[in-house]
Amino acid sequence: MRAPAAEHPRRPAPWLRPTIRVRLTLLYGGMFLVAGVVIDALIGDCLRVHGAPVDDFVDRSLVALLGLTVVAFAFGYAMAGRVLSPLGRITRTAQRVAGSDLHRRIELGGPDDELKELADTFDEMLDRLDRAFESQRRFVANASHELRTPLAINRTLLEVQLADPDASPELAQLGKTLLATNERSEQLVEGLLLLARSENKVVDKKPVDLSEVAAQAVDQIREEAQAKGIALRGVRQQAFVQGNGVLLERIALNLVQNAVRYNQPEDGWVEVGTEPQPGCAVLVVTNTGPVVPAYEVENLFEPFRRLRTERTGSDKGVGLGLSIVRSVVRAHDGTLTAEPRDGGGLTLRVELPAS
Repeated sequence: MRAPAAEHPRRPAPWLRPTIRVRLTLLYGGMFLVAGVVIDALIGDCLRVHGAPVDDFVDRSLVALLGLTVVAFAFGYAMAGRVLSPLGRITRTAQRVAGSDLHRRIELGGPDDELKELADTFDEMLDRLDRAFESQRRFVANASHELRTPLAINRTLLEVQLADPDASPELAQLGKTLLATNERSEQLVEGLLLLARSENKVVDKKPVDLSEVAAQAVDQIREEAQAKGIALRGVRQQAFVQGNGVLLERIALNLVQNAVRYNQPEDGWVEVGTEPQPGCAVLVVTNTGPVVPAYEVENLFEPFRRLRTERTGSDKGVGLGLSIVRSVVRAHDGTLTAEPRDGGGLTLRVELPAS
């Protein structure tokens, strides 16, 4: 069950919030009002000195001053908004960058003033960040590519040796052990490569039925689940999204595989369901398993991290499954949430924009 979203307090109207625009408006209007009162008082004193009628002048001047004060406040509000509009542009760009879009830039035009200097500094910072992240992704991708070739050669040599009927039992056992180790290394390299690629936005999107993707994942993991005595169940309704079919298959497979491998030893089950919802398609994978403390949930999405801070010495995987899922979900502009189940296990929920 999805945790209820925290209710955010309703923000008051702009005039009721002490924003910079409101403060500047009050400053402009207040200064105009004070100046008007001072000028009115000085003129009144002059009229009294020269014996001129003052009462009628004071009444008319107060009415005019009040009207002009209202105009001054309105004019001040409009001018403050115009002066502060570059700050709004900077804020909107920063919000988009916070959503993992490092390609955005402010590119503020106009006079070379303090606001333009701030915007240019912010753009330079984004350039450096973008280059750093791109360099990191290229390094991981290149390193993964370089490692795949020798691992593939090792696998071929080991398979040829294992196919030799004259090989001794000890040599055959050693070959199986080395082949399993090589396979884990290949999984690690493939995971790193996919993780590096999935940090980018998916450009070539096509309609994909999330229920078919989930069904394929269940079929691929069914044999392993049966060997562990884990029941696979769930209702999968048609739910179409726009995305990359291969990466979406990786989302479903990693979630189901993770749910099977980190399950309880007896009477375990994994429930895989999909459903369409307004504006999005939902994939939910729920499983029995060990109790997961709430403070450990976020750590499960970090690379090479598992429950109880277990690292890559396990035979359950290389610790990249949920990290890859989160990266691919983000690349599809979706969200991934995880919640511990009462009694043990997890409920993982993926929401992707509907096609």
